[in-house]
Amino acid sequence: MAQNKKILVVQVAALGWDFVRCNADAARTFDFHSAETVFPAVTCPVQASFRTASRPRDHGIVSNGVFFGDVKRIAFWEQSAALVAGPRIWQQARAAGKRVGMMFWQQSLGEGVDLLLSPKPVHKHHGGMLQDCYTQPPDLYDRLQASVGRPFNLMHYWGPLASRRSSDWIVAATNAVMSNPSIAPDLLISYMPHLDYDLQRHGPESRKAQTALAVAMDHLEQLRTTAERSGYDYFFYGDYNIEPVTGEPVFPNRVLREAGLFKVRHVKGMAYPDFFASTGFSLVDHQVAHVFLSEESALQEARRVFTGLPGIADVLDWRAQTAAGLDTTRSGELVLVAEKGSWFAYPWWEQAAESPDYAGHVDIHNKPGYDPCELFFGWPPPNVSRDPTRIRGTHGRVGEGCEIAWTSSLEFDEQPRGIVKLAQQLKRKL
Repeated sequence: MAQNKKILVVQVAALGWDFVRCNADAARTFDFHSAETVFPAVTCPVQASFRTASRPRDHGIVSNGVFFGDVKRIAFWEQSAALVAGPRIWQQARAAGKRVGMMFWQQSLGEGVDLLLSPKPVHKHHGGMLQDCYTQPPDLYDRLQASVGRPFNLMHYWGPLASRRSSDWIVAATNAVMSNPSIAPDLLISYMPHLDYDLQRHGPESRKAQTALAVAMDHLEQLRTTAERSGYDYFFYGDYNIEPVTGEPVFPNRVLREAGLFKVRHVKGMAYPDFFASTGFSLVDHQVAHVFLSEESALQEARRVFTGLPGIADVLDWRAQTAAGLDTTRSGELVLVAEKGSWFAYPWWEQAAESPDYAGHVDIHNKPGYDPCELFFGWPPPNVSRDPTRIRGTHGRVGEGCEIAWTSSLEFDEQPRGIVKLAQQLKRKL
């Protein structure tokens, strides 16, 4: 490593270049630069691209969810590191004796690192959950609870109560790891989530978004101070830029159901997806939707009904997906890209009475699509909102206006213009 220093990497969710540039006073203590993100610009593909310095076609992560075709199941936020293909940027350094730590990254369980911390609650048989974190070494979470002064509260990490408190804990724990020579790794990769919440809830132009950015800058100041004191260089970067929602949400599964491709089974009046009988359904994720189609006739019909539909900018077939770097077995036969200011919602029902039981709850694993409505309370609490028109910020597209922001104490050989190039440059520093 340069000058025998260690390196701290922190991904700041929703730290977009446009957002930082428009709030320059809040970010003035750092020298931020812009870089292109990867497509789709959502958490898991970006994190996989960074840790492998490769594109989704190489590492295979094309969404925050995965459709497992052999069991006909969509699963969001699966945490196995084995889902991410390809060598990691730290492999050579670790083989040479360097130690690596990873905190609060997606798909990190089973990763080849020396220190690991990730939320992993136990879901109880009759509902509810036991909050806990998975760690390596096994006693790490207990030690960090003692250092921070409290356990990590998963309610602050996602759901209506998601807030800066999640970042408060993670930053304190990251500082504790760096400050302890007995456990401090040579490369420490961490995460800061809270900025994303208020940008989705209130939009990037809101006052609450500006407040959340000021908090993020305070956190980065704390991390920089601890890094410098503990012999670390730092690298802070965003994963996507959140843009204002200006249009109505688009419902791909409703369109597919109306076309006779998406099938449901009714249980006590509620409509649950029947992926075994369906010839077409969509895995939706912010501004990108993968449409899985099992027959050629379904493919042609889906292409017809989606082409020109308001709110949809592009319908990518396999050739277009290849050009976009999404030509993997996990991609849908079609990939929908939302227009600027629009996004995709997962519901397939029109009538509230048909909504499945999990629709009004925080249930990130059963819902076959990302649901930002979980950031709001519904009625009566603790139910969550079912009103997608409340969402004010979204992301997933790439191109002009979608760049991310980054800053570092490291000196690079050239000015990187994209996340993959940034990761490649960082690899040379390890």
